[in-house]
Amino acid sequence: MIKSTVYLVGAGPGDNKLITMKGYELIKKADCIIYDYLVNADLLKFRKDDCVLIYAGKRSGAHTLTQDNINRLLAREAKIHHTVVRLKGGDPFIFGRGAEEASYLRKKRIAFEIVPGVTSAIAVPAYAGIPLTERARTSAVGFITGHEDPTKTISGIDWRALVKGLGTMVFLMGVENLASIAEKLIACGKPKKTPIALIRWGTTPKQKTVTGTLENIARLSRKNKMTAPAIIVVGETVRFRKDLIWF
Repeated sequence: MIKSTVYLVGAGPGDNKLITMKGYELIKKADCIIYDYLVNADLLKFRKDDCVLIYAGKRSGAHTLTQDNINRLLAREAKIHHTVVRLKGGDPFIFGRGAEEASYLRKKRIAFEIVPGVTSAIAVPAYAGIPLTERARTSAVGFITGHEDPTKTISGIDWRALVKGLGTMVFLMGVENLASIAEKLIACGKPKKTPIALIRWGTTPKQKTVTGTLENIARLSRKNKMTAPAIIVVGETVRFRKDLIWF
């Protein structure tokens, strides 16, 4: 039996140059690469000629494979190939379901390693000229899912705690729920005039940013036809964008 290892590799936020050196090296030596929708296809050009490519992308309303099927696919390919790279957008453990895949591999007694990636939660705001912390404005930042598990009966997000405890909030996968997110923050005490930014296809040539306030961002998003993939940044540091735009 082949003694194989599955590497859960963070591909970064979109700009292919933001891949880590370890991730780049694993792509070059992989016997099989199972990759996601948000992975920059240019990264796949570094693979070996005989490397097997398998697309397992998931996007809103269009899943190539279910998560259970992806888990089984990883185990199946590990029986065939020595080095399997599971290439995931951003970072495997930041809303990337990497924990589920690693847990499944452990249950199947398949060796795995986690290779962190540059998450869009920090890279995309930086490319939009928005610092997540700033000594005079905020010293606390949090990452929040904008799309919870639909099978949950009760939300795991304490909205009042977010408003009370965080200076900057970064919501991932939340563009479809933008209006609801803004309404909940306002209802829990966040001022209506709080700055907010919506950034689509961050770090890529297609990057587009729309800024506004909690009370008008949903309208501005519709006006500018903002759709996934996009992240949401809420907080006073959004105001820095005016002076810090560079990309």
